[in-house]
Amino acid sequence: MNNEKIPRHVAIIMDGNGRWAAKQGSERIFGHEHGVEAVRSTVEGAGEIGIEYLTLYAFSTENWDRPKHEVDALMGLLVQTIEGETDELMKKNVRLEAIGDLEKLPPDVSRKLNECIRLLESNTGLNLILALSYSSKWEITQAVRKIASDVKDKKITLQEIDDKLFESYLSTARFPDPELLIRTSGEFRISNFLLWQIAYSELYFTDILWPDFRKENLFEAVYDFQNRERRFGKISEQLFS
Repeated sequence: MNNEKIPRHVAIIMDGNGRWAAKQGSERIFGHEHGVEAVRSTVEGAGEIGIEYLTLYAFSTENWDRPKHEVDALMGLLVQTIEGETDELMKKNVRLEAIGDLEKLPPDVSRKLNECIRLLESNTGLNLILALSYSSKWEITQAVRKIASDVKDKKITLQEIDDKLFESYLSTARFPDPELLIRTSGEFRISNFLLWQIAYSELYFTDILWPDFRKENLFEAVYDFQNRERRFGKISEQLFS
């Protein structure tokens, strides 16, 4: 692996918990529980190779439509995971952030999440970003509403609206766009995740179900990324001229 070509920001769609559980003859929540170990290993690996930002798609706005018992179990697991991992994240100098429609989170989840974010806010290592109650269509719609409101209030003009201004209204405004997007479980979909931000991201798909994903699999994805030519609309000759 080339240590000089490490992607600054990696985003992951953590998919396959339910199918993993089904293979074990267990309920879906069993897969979610074992997915925590995959998160732990991936965070550790990201820190080891110098990735600055790691965004994990933990819960989408569409996931609220799942059966209530599964949603309740997921929220409980989220609280349990935050409580159980905070000390380890502190030791690893990880800073925690969250994006999404966070007002929809249950009060106990929101409280624990905010406590953990405050405890880790002075850390200077990996920025771990949890996408919770998140969807890209929701995010873009919210940005449009805010821009329309600011135009109405004469805070900005129509002529000022461009790509850069629009990006400043997104929930990811303080983060660089991902250079690499990973999806596990063999599915080839983006699933309403960071649609604006991945305009020029490299996409990496693996058949591995999320509970089986480990930092070695992250390294394989990064190595694959390093062997791609990123042209951003140009031709190869322009990159080396």
